[in-house]
Amino acid sequence: MKRLSNHLSSLSIVVAAVVAASSLSGCAALFIGGAMVGGTLVATDRRTSGAQLEDQSIELKGGKRVAEVTDQQKSRVSVTSYNRMVLLTGEVQTDTEKAAAEQAVTQLENVRTVVNEVTLAGNNTFSRSGASDALLTSKVKATLIDARDVMANAFKVVTERGTVYLMGIVTQREADRATDLARSISGVQKVVRVFEIVSEDELARLRPAEPPKPASSSNKP
Repeated sequence: MKRLSNHLSSLSIVVAAVVAASSLSGCAALFIGGAMVGGTLVATDRRTSGAQLEDQSIELKGGKRVAEVTDQQKSRVSVTSYNRMVLLTGEVQTDTEKAAAEQAVTQLENVRTVVNEVTLAGNNTFSRSGASDALLTSKVKATLIDARDVMANAFKVVTERGTVYLMGIVTQREADRATDLARSISGVQKVVRVFEIVSEDELARLRPAEPPKPASSSNKP
């Protein structure tokens, strides 16, 4: 299984908070390091099969590690990994727990970057927005599919308390278009971009080569 860093030049990892036009205004951006990625598409996923398996492992192990360092009666942390870039969402009681959760996941094998979006909750107060968050996630995915000018399967969508997190290996055009689509949906409070930005040329290298077309028969009677 080849590592993803074998073939392509470095990509920008971008984490940007984009406020929904329907609720707030302005935006803030944070640029985090760089990354190497390579290989080819597996079906419509822009990650290699190896990266997909590693992401599954990171989420499973990360969830267990986080449970060990947070109060499971009063805290809730979700671990989402895309191309070994990990997003932490949910609620904890203290800054100490938030830092401990991040540290626990950072120490996992194959993790490249951790984006800690965990928030602080009051005593014994969990967010009750689970159902509405799931509905928003479904709406965002459906909107990306309906748009037809972006590849919906290139995006991973996570929603937490009305904030939509978009993950994926995408071009700047795709990132901007998906952001606009997501923040146009009623109920979305904010859109946070957790992307690896690639050029059009780099994206072309991620696409699998088309199989050769069979030679046309020119038999004459």
